[in-house]
Amino acid sequence: MEDITLQNPRIRGIGLTILGPLLWGISGTTAQFLFTTEHISANWLVSVRMFVSGILLVLFGFATNATASIAVWRHWRDAIKLVFFSFVGMSASQYTYFKAIEYGNAATATILQFLSPAVIIIHLMFRTRHLPRRVDVISLAMALTGTILLVTHGHLTTLAIPLRGLLWGLATAITASIYTLLPGKLLRRYGSIPVVGWSMLIGGASFSCFYQIWDHMPTFSWQTYGDVSFVVIFGTMFAYLFYLQSLSYIQPTTASVLGSFEPLSATILSIIFLGISFGLPETIGGILILGTVGIQSWAAMKNNMSIS
Repeated sequence: MEDITLQNPRIRGIGLTILGPLLWGISGTTAQFLFTTEHISANWLVSVRMFVSGILLVLFGFATNATASIAVWRHWRDAIKLVFFSFVGMSASQYTYFKAIEYGNAATATILQFLSPAVIIIHLMFRTRHLPRRVDVISLAMALTGTILLVTHGHLTTLAIPLRGLLWGLATAITASIYTLLPGKLLRRYGSIPVVGWSMLIGGASFSCFYQIWDHMPTFSWQTYGDVSFVVIFGTMFAYLFYLQSLSYIQPTTASVLGSFEPLSATILSIIFLGISFGLPETIGGILILGTVGIQSWAAMKNNMSIS
């Protein structure tokens, strides 16, 4: 009989994969509460979130393997790539996601973020100059239909979310695809914790100086301190650590499917605590968008099986 306790590496990996996106989803809903109730700006929260989480992840990297943590800085070409990724990948994906929440809501922003596989398909189609596979055509059709249902609530002549929320949500899908495609060689060479930690620290420090967070300090209550701390520590540092650690136990394709717990948790919490309405059309739309992740993961698994 298969061991179904946490001693089983696969069970441990699945648990970590669910917990990481779950914390991301809760973090998004918490951020929406901070934007709408505490009137904290996305600029301020993104700056603080990346900067503090970057420090914590870099310190964690030094505590576990100091040599690996600074290895990237010994090769100037890779160091330049890391700095470039810090702005174009890490900072851009964080900023667009929180702006999408600020102008829309956490549930819709998180689901639109999952359009990134469709963006990657289109990018690879033009880069390789090859027609998309049948599975890619199906994925694109599902993504387009799902997006239309999600943002119109089934009424095709009107938008059910603010236009700026929709545009920032679509920008989130683009930046999330860049975040996925850009750091591949760096991650394979130096590991995920140094790359994510340094990119967050660089992006957060630069963003903080540009925005000058010390001149935009909001009025804090004890609840605000707790909410911001949750977004920074649990919704960022621990969420990344749990998700990245899960990849040591399970396949990335499995992890990408289980990543659907992020929009699931964000949607449920937004409905319960923030009064966001999700009817049948937008529910179907969300399922179609998330289904593209499952289809692409299934195709990748099938391809790996045929190669082996």
